[in-house]
Amino acid sequence: MSFTLTHRLFLSPPQRTHLRFTFKPHTLKPIVSSPSKPSYRPIVSSLSHNSEHLSVTQAKPRWENMLSTAASLYPLYVTVGGVVACFKPSAFAWFVERGPSSYSFSLGLIMLAMGLTLELKDLLNLFTQRPLSILFGCVAQYTIMPTFAMIISKTLGLSPSLSVGLILLGCCPGGAASTVVTFIARGDVSLSTVMTVCTTLGAVILTPLLTMVLAGTYVSIDAIGLSISTLQVVVAPVLLGSYLQSTFPLVVKMITPFAPLFAVLLSSLLACSVFSGNVVRFNSSIGNASLVSDASLVSRLQSLLSGGVGAVILSVMLLHFTGFFVGYISATICRFREAERRAISIEVGMQNSSLGVVLATTHFTSPVVALPPAMSAVIMNIMGSSLGFFWRQISGSKQELEDQE
Repeated sequence: MSFTLTHRLFLSPPQRTHLRFTFKPHTLKPIVSSPSKPSYRPIVSSLSHNSEHLSVTQAKPRWENMLSTAASLYPLYVTVGGVVACFKPSAFAWFVERGPSSYSFSLGLIMLAMGLTLELKDLLNLFTQRPLSILFGCVAQYTIMPTFAMIISKTLGLSPSLSVGLILLGCCPGGAASTVVTFIARGDVSLSTVMTVCTTLGAVILTPLLTMVLAGTYVSIDAIGLSISTLQVVVAPVLLGSYLQSTFPLVVKMITPFAPLFAVLLSSLLACSVFSGNVVRFNSSIGNASLVSDASLVSRLQSLLSGGVGAVILSVMLLHFTGFFVGYISATICRFREAERRAISIEVGMQNSSLGVVLATTHFTSPVVALPPAMSAVIMNIMGSSLGFFWRQISGSKQELEDQE
């Protein structure tokens, strides 16, 4: 026999705290607390008859919740920025003119913001608790996407520059936006976070190596240069942010609520700027296709694809769709839980397109190489968010997801 008692306390400064106890009268002793010293106290969410510890959660201020909500609108920012880049590319000229240095510096700040929110001790503990699912997700990330990027580029007959750009995109690590989409999809957010960190750290070796192996037949690949750039703009800022988080916790605690929104806005600016720099080429391709007025619809589509616009859009859509689908199917075959399947699917399907943009603009002479990563920032987030909302709405495996929470 058990019963529940809910009590509300108002402390100074004014804050609502919920104190909830679930217990058996004959097994617990009375708990006495002194109200003489007002102080901040965490919310005690539950104490069950078969539990030996309290589950404690701390309520967030309203303004922090507003910042978190604003950061979750990353797909909207990228989409709006892409529309602006199409109709007024000069709006991003101030950023494009300073590239590729501005691109590298921006990505470094994005990764630094990511590192400020990480606690490596917690991540290591989670890795020791669930090594199988984490290792599976990381292996899937660096096998599914690079392989299908090469297959798609050959199937569609892409130009060498577009093929290199698509393969480079497929060899990039998981993107930070995948954690937001995993949360929307009711997936395993902890698994998604650890996978993002692990694939990001592994990108120093795997991204240049896989790009050299798969795209080396098209152009000469400077694997060492790619590795050094990845180390400088991705891994080093993440480790620096984590070090600052552990060394100056009070200062970082003040900055952390703003870090996700800052990273989201800067990432949107980076992707849309590269996209705006190639709008002229897109418009030229569209104009050439429209001039063939006497040709059939199929011929116009072929002309559009050969011009590069449709080729980039189609190849990027196929790559991300394959990542979502094959990632989920492979996790299902290996009998992972539904929440883990969704996290692995989203993590595999969503890439760090910003890294692809920086590497493409820094190490390749053709600007076309940067087109697939730049387009991916828009297409990937639209597809990923749609998938996340779809999974959130369906009722399948709902109880399993609630059990995980």
